[in-house]
Amino acid sequence: MTSAPTKTCPFALGPLLRGEAEVIAGWITRWTAGHTLRQVALVAAGAGAFGAAMGSWRAPEQAAFAAVKLPLILLATAAGNALLNAMLAPLLGLDLRLREAFAAVLMSFALAAAILGAFSPLMAFLVWNLPPLTPGSSVNATAHGVMLLSLVAVIAFAGVTANVRLQQLLRRLAGGARGTAARLLLAWLAVNLLLGSQLSWILRPFIGSPGLPVEFLRAGAWHGNFFESVLNTLRQLWPEF
Repeated sequence: MTSAPTKTCPFALGPLLRGEAEVIAGWITRWTAGHTLRQVALVAAGAGAFGAAMGSWRAPEQAAFAAVKLPLILLATAAGNALLNAMLAPLLGLDLRLREAFAAVLMSFALAAAILGAFSPLMAFLVWNLPPLTPGSSVNATAHGVMLLSLVAVIAFAGVTANVRLQQLLRRLAGGARGTAARLLLAWLAVNLLLGSQLSWILRPFIGSPGLPVEFLRAGAWHGNFFESVLNTLRQLWPEF
């Protein structure tokens, strides 16, 4: 007597975290608006928890602002990445429609948000052990630099891990062609880096600065860029850098 096959719950977190290519490919072929809402909810929960943890170092208001802005950045980057990769995929050897590109990219960001959510207790622990971000303290510059670089490292780790975890999905969509999957993965990572980092710069602050007020957006949001800020922070912590 044969048992009935088990039915996988659509967008169960386990298969997504494990990067099960066969299950995820099935999700993409049966993509609906409800599936999009589930992934958006996962991004909002995971990235929101991480944003609240890092923003709490400055003030409760900053925690609320960061909890709203970080999911928005991930979703905006996912939308831009999907559009670009839908155009790049045929050039890189993969016939990927816009709906399929959007589904795959959104799932990679949902996975990244889940990783960020898992890191939120560690970020809260770091905030607890850092000196308060108060005006006039000589410790603030170093602590602010440590926090900024920690955030960059954790968010980069989550993004790269999520995309690499779904590389088997790209390989499956490419019919087993490793080279095509690798090229598309590099395209995903490059777009995520350039678009996501600049969006995060425009929508700053997330942790705030001791000499500036708590606010949702900076008045000069379009001045400067993310990479210049990270380089200046490295030079501040290590002058010989």
